[in-house]
Amino acid sequence: MRLKFTVNGQPHEADGVWEGESLLYVLRERLGLPGSKNACEQGECGSCTVYMDGVPACSCLIAAGQAEGREVRTVEGLADGEKLDEVQEAFVEAGAVQCGFCTPGLLVQTHDLLNRKPDPSDAEIRESLAGNLCRCTGYEKIMDAVRLAAKKKTTSGKAHS
Repeated sequence: MRLKFTVNGQPHEADGVWEGESLLYVLRERLGLPGSKNACEQGECGSCTVYMDGVPACSCLIAAGQAEGREVRTVEGLADGEKLDEVQEAFVEAGAVQCGFCTPGLLVQTHDLLNRKPDPSDAEIRESLAGNLCRCTGYEKIMDAVRLAAKKKTTSGKAHS
């Protein structure tokens, strides 16, 4: 099947897509967007989180055909060209990136949280990130990064980008 959808603001087509292929596979293997990671393939770890029509979703659980005519935004789409989003900057500055496998999903989920709640409490951060697993950081640096990103977004006036 031919899949037509928008990814990171650009129209894309993928030919020869098998109906059972995941959106994650199409993004990584057919479109060359390796940011979203393939970890559990069961929607349990959050590494493959992308926006689908503005809502965070595990791309490993979405059949590629479900993306037809839809808008997808990946972790690559958070940046503005070479300029990283405040969330991406904060994760680097806070040292919240270690192996990097969980990072793309955490970035998308944090981006969504801060768009909904510009100054979240620690409990709200934990609840929002509960579906994202990390085996390297111990989560404290991730919490620091989310707090820093909230401060950066508030300071820059981009709390709803």
